[in-house]
Amino acid sequence: MNTKKKKKKWLKVTGIILLVLLVAGGAYAYTVYNSFKNAVETMNQPIERKQSEKREEPVTFKEKEPFSVLLLGVDERKGDRGRSDSLIVLTVNPNNNSVKMLSIPRDTRTEIVGKGKEDKINHAYAFGGVPMAMDTVENFLDIPIDYYIKINMEGFKDIVDAVGGVTVQSNLDFTQDSFHFAKGELTLNGEEALSYSRMRKKDPRGDFGRQTRQRQIIQGVVKEGASLSSLTNFSTIFSALGKNVKTNLTFDQMVSIQKNYKAAGTNIKQLEINEQGAKINRIYYGLVSPKEKQRVQQELKTQLGLD
Repeated sequence: MNTKKKKKKWLKVTGIILLVLLVAGGAYAYTVYNSFKNAVETMNQPIERKQSEKREEPVTFKEKEPFSVLLLGVDERKGDRGRSDSLIVLTVNPNNNSVKMLSIPRDTRTEIVGKGKEDKINHAYAFGGVPMAMDTVENFLDIPIDYYIKINMEGFKDIVDAVGGVTVQSNLDFTQDSFHFAKGELTLNGEEALSYSRMRKKDPRGDFGRQTRQRQIIQGVVKEGASLSSLTNFSTIFSALGKNVKTNLTFDQMVSIQKNYKAAGTNIKQLEINEQGAKINRIYYGLVSPKEKQRVQQELKTQLGLD
């Protein structure tokens, strides 16, 4: 499996958070509950990061306060932290029962908080790990980033396979990594889903088209993970999650989210940020205009109740 193929496995990132929360919703039989709890304890990885200046007090899930999560798809290698080639911000609001999902293109040029310079946004993780990535995205969007979920892209296909594959609606006919994808409804296994989400060059919309396919896979994982049939395969699902996901959300917090925010997970709206490609010092970047940045920031602030 080549490096490029690994880098697009990020899809699990989002599938994970929502999959974990939704699957947990019906998983209160003793054995399933314990298996889920053990997986989450393996996934839990606190980070050292100051309380965000954009939020006066930490989020209280019992009070059903809106919150945000940064999903990072990371290509980890031995002795190398790697880069977060996929970044998705989820803003969850139980008051309007919705989740807004924003994909940030990896080449987006912005200030890297802690480095004192502008660079591609996905370099923040390479420079300073999860804390710097969270700080940089927070600064870019001007909203608090409350939690993170990091997915090791090497294990992406295991998660898709664990939920029994995903169904997507393709608006293009194309071939990628020796797989042919016809236009229309498709059912994909892990390897196929990975290739489906990778394609960019043959899409008239370029990276935005790829982001759409990535989000389709995410929602497919959520749908399959939330089905009753997935509970018969809970051991495989939890094992795949435990091996490939890290997050600063605790087990108790996840249970609280499932209890108080479950309805929001059924209403996911996909957001895009428009960029213009340009080369600076012979390096390609995605440039976001001040007007476009303000538009996206305002929509996310409204979703988080920060107007």
